[in-house]
Amino acid sequence: MTKKPFFLLLVFLFAVLVGFAQTTVADSLNNELKQTTNDSLKVEILLNLSKVYFSINPVEAIAYATHALQLSEKIKYQNGRAQAYKNIGIVHYIQANYVEAIQEWQKSLAVFEAMNDKVGIANIESNIGAIYYNQSDNEKALEYYLKSLKASEEATDTYRILTASINIGAVYSDKAHTYPHALEYLQRAFDLAEAFDDDESIGMAAVNLGEVYFKMDQDTLALKYFERSLNAFENTIQIPYSLNYIGKVYLKRNDYKTAMQYHNEAYQISIQWDALIDMAQSLFGIAEVHRMSGAVSKSIQPYTEAESLAITIGVEGAGETLKDIYEGLSLAYSDLSDYNNAFNYQKLLLNIKDKLYTLEIAKKLQGLEFTFDLEKQENKINLLTKDKEIQEQEIALQKFVRNGFVGGFGLMMLFAGVFFTQRNRISKEKKRSDELLLNILPEETAEELKATGSAKTKSFESVSVLFTDFKNFTKASESLSPEELVKEINYCFSEFDKIVSKYGIEKIKTIGDAYMCAGGLPVANTTHAEDVVKAGLEMQEFIEKNKHDRMAKGQPFFELRLGIHTGPVVAGVVGTKKFAYDIWGDTVNTASRMESSGEVGKVNISAFTYELVKDKFKCTHRGKVQAKNKGEIDMYFVEGNV
Repeated sequence: MTKKPFFLLLVFLFAVLVGFAQTTVADSLNNELKQTTNDSLKVEILLNLSKVYFSINPVEAIAYATHALQLSEKIKYQNGRAQAYKNIGIVHYIQANYVEAIQEWQKSLAVFEAMNDKVGIANIESNIGAIYYNQSDNEKALEYYLKSLKASEEATDTYRILTASINIGAVYSDKAHTYPHALEYLQRAFDLAEAFDDDESIGMAAVNLGEVYFKMDQDTLALKYFERSLNAFENTIQIPYSLNYIGKVYLKRNDYKTAMQYHNEAYQISIQWDALIDMAQSLFGIAEVHRMSGAVSKSIQPYTEAESLAITIGVEGAGETLKDIYEGLSLAYSDLSDYNNAFNYQKLLLNIKDKLYTLEIAKKLQGLEFTFDLEKQENKINLLTKDKEIQEQEIALQKFVRNGFVGGFGLMMLFAGVFFTQRNRISKEKKRSDELLLNILPEETAEELKATGSAKTKSFESVSVLFTDFKNFTKASESLSPEELVKEINYCFSEFDKIVSKYGIEKIKTIGDAYMCAGGLPVANTTHAEDVVKAGLEMQEFIEKNKHDRMAKGQPFFELRLGIHTGPVVAGVVGTKKFAYDIWGDTVNTASRMESSGEVGKVNISAFTYELVKDKFKCTHRGKVQAKNKGEIDMYFVEGNV
């Protein structure tokens, strides 16, 4: 069953106002702003105006919050600063700009910490934890949730203690070995919710306790908490969720009549709420009761109705439910001796399992990319800060030395010693700053950016673009932990980095398990095709050697497809915050098709590249090969040097 979101993963509350009411509130606040002469009150009004525009006009929301921040800094109003950073972060969160959201919340957190405002600290740390949780970084999420709990306890804020406990329970309930920890925190949340007498909190804590106990095969306790959640969720959209779980408990006990009653009730209520996922899960429950009670032929219709709903919702929203449905249909048709349909649904089951696994891997990689983006952004800020420090030190040094000569020869010698010490330190700092920048951009582009503050887009008439992709990435991933998977990808890509550097090729980017680089830019040359082909051959040699090494150790391995195409591109720096050097044009698309149309272990090149390297390498003409969205293209395999 698809899991519902946990309660208050983000602890910021704001009203969602619409239409005329929203305009009225904004007008009223603007009138107040014009009339008041109290700067602190102006800050609060500006913050409230920012909240009004959260969901309808992000630009206005940030503008009001920024105005509040500037005024707060002017009058040294710390709480206003903290709240302004928080509001800006919320707008970024709503826009799915998670890196920027965390950065703003970190600023807010620093102010709250300076004020020793425990409630503010707990709030922001919970928000940051929620982003990490949504990005599948459970370790980082848990770190912030635990910090939020500690601050909430120090503030003796029952509501935030309750919220933090549920969030921590959410993280711990993801793995079987941490179920006891999940129960500990969820039970604490449940007890606090009952003391707080808040039905929504009681219901969410209870239903999550029930789920954990159900997974642990402790049906009596599971039923107790599911029934408690049912009472708490009365007349809400959460009701079908609890009803279906109660039905599952009774089905597990072979009490088919009671199980059917609960699933039917869940289905009727979910129709009233037009809750498609609950309808699909209710129908699946009804079908399961029919099949397991022996009325197998009656199960087919509710199964197929559930299937139709789940397909409408899509794999991301109902993938787990669809998997359960296909498994049920396969078993049902097998029981009916309809092996053709049983086989078809078994194939669909295997297919959906592959899709779910791919989504899981994609989410993990997305989380890793998010962390990388955050670190890259922080490094960039440090780099720019360091450049500013270097400039200030150089100016100070010039003044220092100039004044030294005025003080006489003896002092000048002393100053000279300081000068050389300072110069050496500055030189090291500047070198490190430059190295950081060169990790992001090509040297020529970096120099242009430092000199002018911008980098012009350039056209290149002839560039050789190389794409790689691991063919059996999903299969190898099944045998590797996320840590091992990332370690192996990093090992391979680091070796690719060494190879492209050896031949003066520019690495453009990596996308998941794909690697992209180009020769002939940012400085044009006439050897790029030869250089890129040599690099491609070495990449395949490395992957083949690595494959044999891992096979000898009984470890899963990657195999590589690699394609190259030569032609014109446009290159430049995109973005104002996250600088990235990239290339565009049909050449890039065709190079990608060279990779996807290639074969494992081979270097597949286009006719354009072949014409430039045919005197340097032995090549086998493949003929015209059909390429997606490109029609038939002449392709060649590079076999080695002439």
